[in-house]
Amino acid sequence: MIAVAVIGALAFIGWLIWMGVKKKPIQAHLVSYVLSCIAGVFTFAFFLTMDLSKLVKILASILLGAVLIFIAAYYQTRNSSSNKGPAAG
Repeated sequence: MIAVAVIGALAFIGWLIWMGVKKKPIQAHLVSYVLSCIAGVFTFAFFLTMDLSKLVKILASILLGAVLIFIAAYYQTRNSSSNKGPAAG
């Protein structure tokens, strides 16, 4: 699995160089998508090497963090929409 991630990272670097040589514009969202995919493969390979109890603890903390972020974003949008008063005219 690590070999797949390394090959993907090298292919991405080669693609960036190729696009630079051809002087074509590189879209930022495509670069961030590819980087996130490569990071995901590295993370998946790292998690596969862990023992199960540590893996469960990490996944539980990630899920708890995602839930807390969602709750904070929900309350922030709710508060910002309730702070808007009627337009002064």
